[in-house]
Amino acid sequence: MLQSHVIEIDGVFVGAAVRLHEGFRFVATDLRLEEIDGSSWPSLNDVRRVARSRLQASRYPVHNTLY
Repeated sequence: MLQSHVIEIDGVFVGAAVRLHEGFRFVATDLRLEEIDGSSWPSLNDVRRVARSRLQASRYPVHNTLY
């Protein structure tokens, strides 16, 4: 069974990191991160860092809104 980790930025679920033999594959659930969907990274910290960086650079801010 594959091991996965929730990727959450500022309280918002933006995707998951799936553990591979060598590193992690990012599966985006937030459209702002579709550019890096399916990308591979050496560490979980790298996935989180890149996701946060891409969100901060996007036109639309991350909102933690409860409905």
